[in-house]
Amino acid sequence: MGTVTIGVSIAVPEPHGSLLQELRAGFGDPAAHGIPTHVTLLPPTEVAAAALPAVEHHLVSVAAAGRPFPMRLSGTGTFRPLSPVVFVQVVEGGSACSWLQERVRAASGPLARELQFPYHPHVTVAHGIAEEAMDRAYEELADYEAEWPCTGFALYEQGADGVWRKLREFTFGGSTVPPQAAARDTLPAR
Repeated sequence: MGTVTIGVSIAVPEPHGSLLQELRAGFGDPAAHGIPTHVTLLPPTEVAAAALPAVEHHLVSVAAAGRPFPMRLSGTGTFRPLSPVVFVQVVEGGSACSWLQERVRAASGPLARELQFPYHPHVTVAHGIAEEAMDRAYEELADYEAEWPCTGFALYEQGADGVWRKLREFTFGGSTVPPQAAARDTLPAR
C-alpha cells in the first residue's frame, strides 16, 4: 500500500484564505496554489497508508478534547535568516494552537515526531523566494488583520502533483460558534 505524506492544520477561512493565497502567488511563491492557507499543527509527515484509519481515530480524540477559540492574525514576521519564510502573525489563539499540536504529535499516538524547529503558530505568505519579494510580502502585509472563531482542524494529504488536499475535517467537542463568514478582513489602504 505504500506511504503518504500528510499534514494537520487549521484552515484560514474565506475570504481570508483565498486572499492570502492570491497574495502569496503574487509575491512569486510557486507553491502558493498547491497549499491551502493554514496554521500548521503537524508539518508534512510521511506515514504508512495503512495507518490512516489510526491517524483519523487519534485526531477525532484530539478534536473531542478541544474547544472553539478565537483566532486573530495581525502583522508580519519572518524566520529569516534561519529559514526563508515570511508569515502573518497569530496574535490570538497561539496558545490553543500549541496545545493542539502537542496532542496531535503526542508520544502515545500514531503521529509522534520531533520538529525541526520549535513550534511557532503562523500563516506563511512567502517561502523560498527572492529576498526582494520576501521583503515586499513583509512590508505589504504589515497592517494585515483577520479574525475568526476556530472550530476545528483538518487532515490533508499531499498528492503526487505537490497539491495538498483535505481528507477530513475534525470539529472541536461538538460545540457550535457563529459562522466563519462573519469574520473580518482588512488590508492597509493604498
